[in-house]
Amino acid sequence: MTTTTTGSVTGRLDRLPFTRTHLRVLTGSGAGWALDAMDVGLISFVIAALVSEWDLTPSSTSWIASAGFAGMAIGATVGGLLADRIGRRSVFALTLLVYGVATGASALSGGLVALIALRFVVGLGLGAELPVASTYVSEFAPARMRGRIIVVLEAFWAIGWTASALIGYLVIPSVSEGWRWALAIGAIPAVYALVVRWGLPESPRWLASRGRTVEADRIVTDLESSRPLLGTSVVTAAPAPAATSAPATTIGMRLRGLWAPDMRVRTAALWVVWFCVNFAYYGAFIWIPTLLVSQGFGLVRSFEFTLLITLAQLPGYAVAAWLIEKWGRRLTLSVFLVGSAVAAILFGQATTIPLILATGMALSFFNLGAWGALYAVTPETYSTTLRATGAGWAAGVGRIASILAPPAVPALQAVGGIPLVFIVLSVFFLVAAAATWGLAESRGRSLAD
Repeated sequence: MTTTTTGSVTGRLDRLPFTRTHLRVLTGSGAGWALDAMDVGLISFVIAALVSEWDLTPSSTSWIASAGFAGMAIGATVGGLLADRIGRRSVFALTLLVYGVATGASALSGGLVALIALRFVVGLGLGAELPVASTYVSEFAPARMRGRIIVVLEAFWAIGWTASALIGYLVIPSVSEGWRWALAIGAIPAVYALVVRWGLPESPRWLASRGRTVEADRIVTDLESSRPLLGTSVVTAAPAPAATSAPATTIGMRLRGLWAPDMRVRTAALWVVWFCVNFAYYGAFIWIPTLLVSQGFGLVRSFEFTLLITLAQLPGYAVAAWLIEKWGRRLTLSVFLVGSAVAAILFGQATTIPLILATGMALSFFNLGAWGALYAVTPETYSTTLRATGAGWAAGVGRIASILAPPAVPALQAVGGIPLVFIVLSVFFLVAAAATWGLAESRGRSLAD
């Protein structure tokens, strides 16, 4: 790789409008993202159903969620390293295949132990897919609209989670062992993996960083000839070469690069945000159907409430997508995290149906808007040769919190009820909001190579 080659690819990508090829990359990755969300969302409804069907205790059911998150922690770290070594597209397809097959197999589980083991395998694929997908799409996006595009990518999560809520509401209570049919639907990504592998181009930034300049040039040329859909080409100055360390070419160099003197504050802040947001998000949304049942609402009624709460994710993403290029990454992320903290406290105190719905929808709105901003800023923090590694390890640290959150919620509920649960989750949101200011502001800047 040379500075000239990499700078040429970067400059050409940043000059582009949003084209049909960009849309294909975004929707292709977004469909995989939505299928991931559907899988994660389904398990919250499965847990609520299994509590009565298998007569499980809260601590037993928490292991179903935690096993998946344990797999996600490993998958995120390993997947990021692999994506920097063998490419974004190949790892993206492999992760979809792994978790799609494992999800379909989990529908056949005969007991708790088998289900927990298969959820761990599901997590391996799921954990690797999300940071790799956001890295992949960010490396195609022009700098002036990159944040907005990544928030739109993250908005596919709301589509998938809404699909899971519909499946939970319409399928699980309606047929015998409906949770098995719900999980069987999760096998769809195994088929979609083939579409991803052969239908989408590899990241030209990654190809250039590996010295594969002819392939990178061909992909950028195809982008330049693709029909514009939004905006026009702009003249930009060639980005200045990064005055930091040499490109990371080995696993050791990539891991050390995350903690280089010029990166350690950003990496530490990013890991704190990921940890706290994961703890608060999964502590709330994995348990919302079950918590509603524990308050006396029937299974169908609690699924109906969860579906309505989930729908508020979409406007949350829309507002975050607009603000992220107006306010910048840090301000948008911190404001949405503070909004999440306030909504969490109010939701924990709500006792009437209107208040439960209103505060739950507010929590959904702010929390998922924050996720969109977080996924936008994460790949922007690192250079191309360690971008997927950095995003994967941040996600992996976050998944540690995901493992801890499911068993923590029943323990907190036993001590102080639902109000205490959401006070603690609110504190995590506030810590994340404070840590946001340790990140670099990257609005409108070209990705560092």
